[in-house]
Amino acid sequence: MADLRAVGWAHSFPIGGGVEAGRRWARERLAGLAWTADASETVDDILLTVSELITNAHVHARSTARLVLAWDSRCLNVYVADTGPGLPAPRGPEGLATSGRGLAIVDAIADEWGTHPTPHGKAVTACFHPPGTSAHDG
Repeated sequence: MADLRAVGWAHSFPIGGGVEAGRRWARERLAGLAWTADASETVDDILLTVSELITNAHVHARSTARLVLAWDSRCLNVYVADTGPGLPAPRGPEGLATSGRGLAIVDAIADEWGTHPTPHGKAVTACFHPPGTSAHDG
């Protein structure tokens, strides 16, 4: 398996229980990557991102969230697509609001992230480098 350069998984999470199921599913997939055993903070950041992005798909797009995790020997890529129109952007929370911080959180914890349109909506992607690596390693 030393020659393995990339591996990925995909699953859809419908509205209603999708966030918890998405975190559990992602944790199970991450457990199969050797580097995650010594990278609990990175795994926590990835799982928080999965939660935030699935929540955004459910709440703002009122859509099933299509989650893809892909390890490309450089970073763990998190991709969440939904059928909502327009591209999201981080916004500052308003006062004591209990929501509105999802993309700001992703911006703070991901090594790289972005949004792009898809044929049926949009996607948000985030990249997480394992500890001890950089964007140019691999």
